[in-house]
Amino acid sequence: MKPFIRDTLERQRLRLHELDALLSAPDAVDDRDRFRQLTREHAETDAVVQPYLRYLQREADLADARALAADHDAEMAALAEDEIAAAEADLAALEAELQTLLVPRDADDGRNAFLEIRAGTGGDEAALFAGDLARMYTRYAERQGWRVETISESPAELGGYKELVLRVVGDRAYGWLRFESGGHRVQRVPTTESQGRIHTSACTVAVMPEPDETEAITLNPADLRIDTFRASGAGGQHINKTDSAVRVVHLPTGLVAECQDGRSQHSNKAKALQVLQARLQDKERSERAAKEAAERKGLIGSGDRSDRIRTYNFPQGRLTDHRINLTLYKLGLVMEGDLDEVVQALQLARGAELMADLEQRAEQASLGALA
Repeated sequence: MKPFIRDTLERQRLRLHELDALLSAPDAVDDRDRFRQLTREHAETDAVVQPYLRYLQREADLADARALAADHDAEMAALAEDEIAAAEADLAALEAELQTLLVPRDADDGRNAFLEIRAGTGGDEAALFAGDLARMYTRYAERQGWRVETISESPAELGGYKELVLRVVGDRAYGWLRFESGGHRVQRVPTTESQGRIHTSACTVAVMPEPDETEAITLNPADLRIDTFRASGAGGQHINKTDSAVRVVHLPTGLVAECQDGRSQHSNKAKALQVLQARLQDKERSERAAKEAAERKGLIGSGDRSDRIRTYNFPQGRLTDHRINLTLYKLGLVMEGDLDEVVQALQLARGAELMADLEQRAEQASLGALA
């Protein structure tokens, strides 16, 4: 195990003892908010420390087995060799688990997500592809047990969407979907193509965490223009006959959010304001990521919509994620929502990148202490 990982784990073990003491103090429950924070931190820290304690135990077992193999007869040495092999395998597995647990988590990962899909270059074909992406993400959400709500939509004439905003509600929805932000390119023969030529179209996807009410950006009413309009729909008995859809414009930035999902103007206004707050936070996050990228190019990228992150090649049944050089020949399954392999590969790549960054920082701190 690398020294900086062991040092980090030792600090976690000491912190767990501190948390035990804090939570067992007579006045621990006097401050309910602090008590909840400490309880949450205790659970997260304990989830790391327990595998580390198992690692230390197996490390001691390995040392004992090696001593036994060196100091006893052939029969005992053979038994010790079996224990050595088992301990080494357990240690490798535990080290991999611990490295995963130590990857810094974004505070937003556990939140619900707003998922925005916009048709880009390619006209009608791009709008159809936007519809395909919406179906893919909806199917993936269903597989995860999440709920999907339509916040606003702008249907295209031949099908699909010019723009669509979805709210994905579920455990770690943003954490799993966050790396979908960017440019998605499709290569296929459009249904309107009479000569069978392959066309290239594109959509952009933006995934934003739903803001926490206590941390959301405060909006100045003077900075907002709020318009109401009649929601578009397929008609029928539930057709919207009132101006209940709401569009909110943030005048300083020009950012726009709208909601036409509910029948209540009040509800739609609340959701539109929430989307606007998410977009403002995403703008701030993107600006910070751009500054960091100027210093160190991230493997996964900043999630900027101009980044071309993935290509869907239908004639070859191939999906390629350009950030991690991942190619899968199961495009049909992916479009039906089988995104697990792609999402997990992106998570692992991001974890490896963060661990390398932690190691580099630890080395720099160590050199600085020696200087």
